[in-house]
Amino acid sequence: MVSREELSELVWSMPMTKAATKFSVSGSYLARICALLRVPRPERGYWAKLEVGKAPARPVLPEALPGDQLFWSQEGDPPAPRFRAEAVTPTPPKPRARRSVTGIHGLIQGAKQHYETGYKIEEGQLLRPYKRHLVDVSASAVGLDKALAFANDLFNAFESAGHRVCFAPSNEPFLRPHVDEHEEILKSKSQEYIYNNRHLWAPLRPTVVYVVTVPFGLAIIEMKEAVLMRFVNGKYIRESDYRPPKRARHYEDQTWTTTEHIPCNRMRFVAYSPYRDVSWSISFQETAGQTLTQDIAKIVRSIENSSEQVRGEIIEAERRAEARLQEQRELNARWAREEDQRQIARSIKESREQLEQVIQSWAAVVSIEQFFNGVEARAGTLPEAERGKVLEHLQLARELIGTQDPLDFFRPWKTPSERFKPMAEKRM
Repeated sequence: MVSREELSELVWSMPMTKAATKFSVSGSYLARICALLRVPRPERGYWAKLEVGKAPARPVLPEALPGDQLFWSQEGDPPAPRFRAEAVTPTPPKPRARRSVTGIHGLIQGAKQHYETGYKIEEGQLLRPYKRHLVDVSASAVGLDKALAFANDLFNAFESAGHRVCFAPSNEPFLRPHVDEHEEILKSKSQEYIYNNRHLWAPLRPTVVYVVTVPFGLAIIEMKEAVLMRFVNGKYIRESDYRPPKRARHYEDQTWTTTEHIPCNRMRFVAYSPYRDVSWSISFQETAGQTLTQDIAKIVRSIENSSEQVRGEIIEAERRAEARLQEQRELNARWAREEDQRQIARSIKESREQLEQVIQSWAAVVSIEQFFNGVEARAGTLPEAERGKVLEHLQLARELIGTQDPLDFFRPWKTPSERFKPMAEKRM
């Protein structure tokens, strides 16, 4: 694992291709890592200019902003704390300077073409782009421009107030809750609703704004309204648009109506805490007489005013999580001690059983040997020809029985400590 500071020192101490070999990656790959960690790197031709003393001065490593990734690891993103240390300090750093920000925000730039390239949907439904690493906006083809325009104005307002808007860092365990698309949020969720909800598009990572160091998730969705629809000629149209044909004498209407939820070109904005154990959220939604763009200043103020409350809830959630973790550690330690005692008892039992089996096997061999000795003694009284045949059979019998050395029976026996090493001995 390498930090931003370590990476900066490395890429300014040797050419990129040489530095990349230390991580077994290509120079272009390491350049992308520098961009990910916001580490300035030498431009093409820097090392040739350095040899003749004409190289530009090395830029200062910019200070890490809230939401920046601070480390890179070849094994994947390093584990991140649930809440950054600087966010829980009694005197958090000052917010970024306020400035007027206009133009197309970086998260909005080029996003429209990705939203328009996606999975097949029914006419008039919310778009489902293939790409998931996109700003958190869900809208229909008709409402897309309006949703992106609002998102752009909102993000610029946050940036103007000194609050950074970006994708959540990949190494943060942030969660995005479900954002209800119904203009009138359904109190009871039917099976059909649950099934359809599974097909709503959701981004790979939340879009977040950092108010000082407190992250807030941002989501924009075009709402759906309940509309009476009529099925005509293989598709649904609004009942208000239906014009029944002139009826002949034997005409029978083959159409029917049903209530469907379809996008209404009015937006809902939801801000939420992306931490698992913090349930804070606020939402704003358009009405026929009020657009979300008119509420942007109110939205920014509401989130700013909630930052200390959310900070406190996050710290409290972290305290509860740490208490649960400590409780789990103690429970695991108790389970480990109990298992240790069970293994000790089992090893003693198995060792004793094996020893008894060794003794019994040896006792059987001793009785067999006594029998063989008796046969050998009696064979001495037989005539020579018969004695030789008996002794030959006796030798074959002894070979069939095998070893009679007590050490050969005793050596395989394992003591309890050889079978299992208790925790106390493992720590020594």
